[in-house]
Amino acid sequence: MSCFDKVKDFKKKYPKTVAWRLYQNSSVVEEHLNPDEEVLYAFVGQKNDNFLDFFTTAAVILTNKRILIGQKRILFGYSLNSITPDLFNDMQIFRGLLWGKITIDTVKETVILTNLDNNSLVEIETIISQFMMEEKKKYGYRNLEEN
Repeated sequence: MSCFDKVKDFKKKYPKTVAWRLYQNSSVVEEHLNPDEEVLYAFVGQKNDNFLDFFTTAAVILTNKRILIGQKRILFGYSLNSITPDLFNDMQIFRGLLWGKITIDTVKETVILTNLDNNSLVEIETIISQFMMEEKKKYGYRNLEEN
């Protein structure tokens, strides 16, 4: 199943999420998937810290290796963030009156995704947390063997 199909399914399931240009944003991630990567989960939101900014939609794709956040610019170009389990620190969830917000903290940066359907927050947090905890066990195990 392609990134766009997963994003489209998320948007159908959680229609209150504010997101535009789903195909363009998910295609940015699709272009950067490695041959051995499998798409596990996908969602969309506004990549900013302002609930009133509706023009920074990004596709967030969880693969079996990492989290990819793709954002197609309106005129030209795009941006892509890649978060591997070893760089993932934690995640914060905020539920507001109309929309929710997720903050993903990494070693190098903080990624904020807003205007998410409040009903989607538990699902997103559960899937990402479970994946990261399992993957971090693998990293921790390797580090113990090396020492």
